[in-house]
Amino acid sequence: MSTIFLFAATVLIWGSTWIAISAQVGSVPLVQSIFLRFAVAAIIMLAGLAALGRLKRPAQWRFVIAQALCLFCFNFVGLYHAAALMPSGLVSVVFSLASILNAANARIFFGDRITPRTICAGVIGVLGLALLFRDDLTGTANLQTLRGIGWALLGTMMFSLGNMASRRNAQLGVTPTTANAWGMGIGALVLLALVGLSGQGMVWPETGRYWVALAYLSVIGTVIGFTTYLLLVARLGSARAGYATVVFPVVALLLSTFYEGYHWTPSAAAGLCLTLLGNVVMFGRGLPLPRGMKRAT
Repeated sequence: MSTIFLFAATVLIWGSTWIAISAQVGSVPLVQSIFLRFAVAAIIMLAGLAALGRLKRPAQWRFVIAQALCLFCFNFVGLYHAAALMPSGLVSVVFSLASILNAANARIFFGDRITPRTICAGVIGVLGLALLFRDDLTGTANLQTLRGIGWALLGTMMFSLGNMASRRNAQLGVTPTTANAWGMGIGALVLLALVGLSGQGMVWPETGRYWVALAYLSVIGTVIGFTTYLLLVARLGSARAGYATVVFPVVALLLSTFYEGYHWTPSAAAGLCLTLLGNVVMFGRGLPLPRGMKRAT
């Protein structure tokens, strides 16, 4: 499977999942929606690998469990809560900072060098977010937007930490498919425990729109999307694979404009450009594009 295919598939899939997430918000408690998503995905992954004779127990479980908690549980608790408070396209813009967080966490956990370019990129990205959310923060819904940004940042940080766990799994010889299959199952069990602790009974969705969104998120967004992304992480490293998040907001905000009625303002457009520029600056000259992707001349 070529790197260019993995890169394009990841961008298109995860750029479109935000709309499906927003379709799940409201009719069912958020944690239950996340549980259903990963329960379905785990069943598909585990049953599929077992049928192919490729289901293996990881040699070491600790980083599989860490990946499960970060990538298949708590990061989505943050992102779903954010999607309930602001347009899904804006959540994806905050999520695009994962590329910068990946570089910072790679420094902390793996000793990778962090450069002045990364610091500059972070400053540009933060300024871009401030411009993007300026109108919301000065309006009547400023508290709600601040809460949404907080949840989105929490989800993005957990996602980045999950990337670090996935990188460690790759070093230990645990393949992305194996880590994903068991990780999704563990994540679903933890989410089910959170549902139980909440004291709420299970609420089963009644609309076809919800079930279509659940099917898309479970199969396309989770089983396929996480597999292609973590294959990129294993092949390119967390920082370079994280560059895919630079393109997510473009896809997500375009969809949000058509399906959620997101209203563009000059400051929002400038903020998006700055946020994307911050990601691009981090890689900048000599950007290690995936193999098979030619640099424009």
